[in-house]
Amino acid sequence: MGSGDNGQQATAGRPRSEEAHQAILGATLELLVEAGFSALTVEGVASRAGVGKATIYRRWPSKLPLVVEAFGQLPGFEDVETGSVAEDLKEMLRRYIQTFHNTPLASVLPSLAGERAHNPELSELINPVSKKRRRPLIVAIERGIERGELPADVDLELLADIVVGPIAVSLFFRGGMPTARTIGPAVDLALRGLLTTR
Repeated sequence: MGSGDNGQQATAGRPRSEEAHQAILGATLELLVEAGFSALTVEGVASRAGVGKATIYRRWPSKLPLVVEAFGQLPGFEDVETGSVAEDLKEMLRRYIQTFHNTPLASVLPSLAGERAHNPELSELINPVSKKRRRPLIVAIERGIERGELPADVDLELLADIVVGPIAVSLFFRGGMPTARTIGPAVDLALRGLLTTR
């Protein structure tokens, strides 16, 4: 077999490898939705994705990094720039609620949040992913500071927590998500006393 044939085989192999990678991540999300983190197994993912366990273990040493990468595929907060920090945050939260209802987030996020409370390894792995997903909130607040809408010494992370707090409370303590109608008043309350321009 000549070198040309070998080159064709290598080229043909890469798309199949990427296809398998995405199939594994997709199967992981499906099983997280159906069974939750605790019941998810590498064997189950392999069966659902139509690959061997060895294919998964070549990419991920255990189910923890696999789950975290699959979670990272889901959309987080989307950056919005309207010229007003309050409007930026309101629109970001409205879009996030839409995303939450239209993707596996509604099942996956509560499952992982419950597991990380007593799984330090999962918590450590998922922290950078969670931070990246909420980065647009921090960017919007930073823009508000640069425009003089917010005081320069505002605690970025704390304000971001307060802004998204109603979502977490509704999700984990009230058994649902806030509606788009409640977002405006929630952001206004979070920013009350901080805005330097009206």
